Amino acid sequence: MLTKRIIPCLDVKDGRTVKGINFENLRDAGDPVELAAIYAKQGADELVFLDISATLEKRKTLAALVRNVAREINIPFTVGGGISTLEDVSVLLQSGADKVSINSAAVKTPSLIDELAKQFGSQCIVVAIDTRMHNNEPIVHTHGGTRPTSLNTIEWAKEAQSRGAGEILLTSMDHDGTKSGFACSLTATISSSLHIPVIASGGAGTMQHFADVFTIGNADAALAASIFHFKEIAIPELKRFLQHHNIPVRL
Repeated sequence: MLTKRIIPCLDVKDGRTVKGINFENLRDAGDPVELAAIYAKQGADELVFLDISATLEKRKTLAALVRNVAREINIPFTVGGGISTLEDVSVLLQSGADKVSINSAAVKTPSLIDELAKQFGSQCIVVAIDTRMHNNEPIVHTHGGTRPTSLNTIEWAKEAQSRGAGEILLTSMDHDGTKSGFACSLTATISSSLHIPVIASGGAGTMQHFADVFTIGNADAALAASIFHFKEIAIPELKRFLQHHNIPVRL
């Protein structure tokens, strides 16, 4: 059985790690390079680095910061934010990223997924989906969660897979930063609809929440930010807890 992955997320704005609630009210959470090194030592399976204002501000993810993070870690590293061309991806992979995460650009130009998968391989293309419930329907949002689209989240995840995405990073905006638990029902629906891995994001507050999203939500990986940044949950303890609950993890 494949092990379940624990992935800290570094949301970066202006070179600093930040964290908010429902994508708003951001507060400083530390230096991303230092945090990345700590998480790698603690046993994180992967890292995700998101330049959360890159798309909104129409600038590119800071390649230099990516290089600095990559030098400090020995685990897979996904980078996203403002990626819209093959050149963007090439620069980030050359800077030390193992995978790239695309969101707004993929919604705007779905064929970008096909192009990136063909050029770089599906294994390094993560399609991130920010979703929020609207009239009891999960709706895709873009531009850092600020713009609702007409896309149903489940259907978009299926299309992303069909175009060559290697993974889906599913963030529930309704749960983000609330520490009330992951969107297990939606995660389970999407996981059962796809054959590629689904990373669940948004809502982690307790170790039981991780157990729930792996068992009820059938997620392949779980991503969290503030509970790690502010030392509310330590990764080694979390992994021991999951192992005790018969959830396979890499110790």
